[in-house]
Amino acid sequence: MVTVHNTGAYLLGGNEWIPDGADAASIVRKKTGAAPDKDAARRATMAYRILSEHNTAAGMDKLRIRFDALASHDITYVGIIQTARASGLTEFPIPYVLTNCHNSLCAVGGTINEDDHMFGLSAARKYGGIFVPPHQAVIHQYMRERMSGCGKMILGSDSHTRYGALGTMAIGEGGPELVKQLLRRTYDIDMPQVVCVHLTGSPQPGVGPQDVALALIGAVFESGYVKNKVLEFVGDGVAHLSADYRIGIDVMTTETTCLSSIWRTDDTIRDYYAVHGREQDYAPLAPGPVAYYDGLVTIDLSRVRPMIAMPFHPSHVYPIETLNANLGDILAKVEEDGARQLGGKVRFTLRDKVKDGKLLVQQGVIAGCAGGTFENLCDAADILAGARVGSGAFGLSVYPSSQPVNLELTRNGVMARLMTAGAVIRTAFCGPCFGAGDVPANNALSIRHTTRNFPNREGSKPGDGQIASVALMDARSIAATAARGGVLTPATDLDVRYENPKYFFDQSVYSARVYDGCGRPQPQAELQFGPNIADWPAMQPLAENLLLFVASLITDPVTTTDELIPSGETSSYRSNPLRLAEFTLSRKDPAYVGRAKAVQALEQARLSGAEIQDEALLAALAAAKTIDGNLTLENTGVGSVVYAVRPGDGSAREQAASCQKVLGTFANVAREYATKRYRSNLINWGMLPFLCDEIPFTVGQYLFVPGIRAAVEQARDEIPAYAVDASGALTPFTLRLAGLTDDERRIILAGCLINYYRDGN
Repeated sequence: MVTVHNTGAYLLGGNEWIPDGADAASIVRKKTGAAPDKDAARRATMAYRILSEHNTAAGMDKLRIRFDALASHDITYVGIIQTARASGLTEFPIPYVLTNCHNSLCAVGGTINEDDHMFGLSAARKYGGIFVPPHQAVIHQYMRERMSGCGKMILGSDSHTRYGALGTMAIGEGGPELVKQLLRRTYDIDMPQVVCVHLTGSPQPGVGPQDVALALIGAVFESGYVKNKVLEFVGDGVAHLSADYRIGIDVMTTETTCLSSIWRTDDTIRDYYAVHGREQDYAPLAPGPVAYYDGLVTIDLSRVRPMIAMPFHPSHVYPIETLNANLGDILAKVEEDGARQLGGKVRFTLRDKVKDGKLLVQQGVIAGCAGGTFENLCDAADILAGARVGSGAFGLSVYPSSQPVNLELTRNGVMARLMTAGAVIRTAFCGPCFGAGDVPANNALSIRHTTRNFPNREGSKPGDGQIASVALMDARSIAATAARGGVLTPATDLDVRYENPKYFFDQSVYSARVYDGCGRPQPQAELQFGPNIADWPAMQPLAENLLLFVASLITDPVTTTDELIPSGETSSYRSNPLRLAEFTLSRKDPAYVGRAKAVQALEQARLSGAEIQDEALLAALAAAKTIDGNLTLENTGVGSVVYAVRPGDGSAREQAASCQKVLGTFANVAREYATKRYRSNLINWGMLPFLCDEIPFTVGQYLFVPGIRAAVEQARDEIPAYAVDASGALTPFTLRLAGLTDDERRIILAGCLINYYRDGN
């Protein structure tokens, strides 16, 4: 099904791969008539060519990328624009799309969600942007329909910014990276490695794009094989996939932890652009005659079976048939892993849902950028033909990805067939992906064609004794389960006639509602603020030395951004940094906020020159003076630090870092960072992204980091540090600051990106 090859590979003619090895050169020479030049072959990938066309640096080792367009939704764009305003924004220099698909439930928090929308509309007018009103489209569907283009690059403040199937290299990052683009700066990264994903065969009827995506995620996530790399999809199997099918696989590549993706294009993609009235945005993309890749994954599409990702991660993957044949053993393992991940806060059960040897599901959802596409919903309607969801506990909700998709499904009768089967039709809204829509009952199991199934993504709160579970599946198997009244069923078990109707895109839906001021800023227009929209608090430059109070220590193998700052119930407060910060680590370590605020009060007293009488701080200072006799409170910053083994998996939301900084946390310590985007968020908010293989400290201790400002200025990677215990004893250890660019060091020295730009950089 999916094979991960522990080698680089040559690709010949865009289809035949040769594993790198002792005889690779001779095989390539025999087949092509010339000895391979590996460097030239690296430059023959699609990814290299697109990156080189967007790179403003002199060479390709250290890239400085400028994108063609930007995208944000309504729980990120307020903070981005506020940051850019504070840094000197005058107009949007490239197309910037502001969608409203996350905070669309405007009853939550009173008027504040709609206040954000009005802020976004006023910003689009003032700075020259595109504003897509609530319920018109989820962010990624609009970008596919209106902004993608072969050979383009798009940056979005959402982790699932992926348009590779349409020939567009897209990257999801935290908000500060978009701020840099708005201020005509660059996205700076080392040239990423490129991994070939070679597709062969054709999917069986009933096997959908989510099945292929989950199989891929399950094969590569745990090993980190594609982490921060670009996936390049090639092979004769690509031609057997529709545009929607390719899009459905592509959007889920985020869950592999890759940086971006790109697919070869063909007449299928040309037709996609033509249907959307944009044939001029099509161009053929393919690797050169001899291309070299740093890694190779092969997928035989004909062998992929309907898959299910069990709670609580998209990589916990099984074929549905395997799960159904081994319910007791697999569910027991999932319960054990889940209980450990939930920290014993709530009773987590799945085996209670097995009746007469069958797994009963309580909810189905097909939604958003992954599930709500035209072909997914057409196939779901075909599966449900003549069936009924039933009047029991199981219910099915469907969220089309955009109003144009909804309109065509209404015109061709698909929506009517879904509704008569008992499905409930919603609008274009991302809520089910992050816990703000279709929240299931306590202890329920929800199957969803969405993007993630982390804890709480469906809206439950373990701290309050509430827990539900999400399993990811393809729309087809969700519909098959619905047709069986909630009995878990792979779509391949049903004999279905798939009608495959043609899609017709109607631009009038957007023409009637979307504000397009791209390239036409109105500088005199006033921004419309609401009472919940607040400026970022002042942040100080990095001090000469640091005393860091260990405010939280998380030993889970992976810590997600959902655990660092919850989604769902916090969404309405994303425009208010101080109010949002109160939720930081609330699901993982509820005592963190109190600890961090107590230390922050000490730092504020230090900055004001007030006398400090805190015994623990003074004892730590006295111990630190035995290392540096010149140490004083005047030259030593006092803040907090968070340790986690591997923080930052999941969402691109910058608030996972900024909320810590707002509470006075100056650094993270980790064995590794789960994603580049979380590490970038730390840096852009002036936080030190320390690495450390040992943890000679615990919660409540101070860490002394002498000469940290000089170490950052001098680009030192190894930083001496000391853990101070209650008796004042010092335990030396080493922190690392590996791989910081010169600009990243300057941002940390300034205290945050806002300060960096305000200082004239």
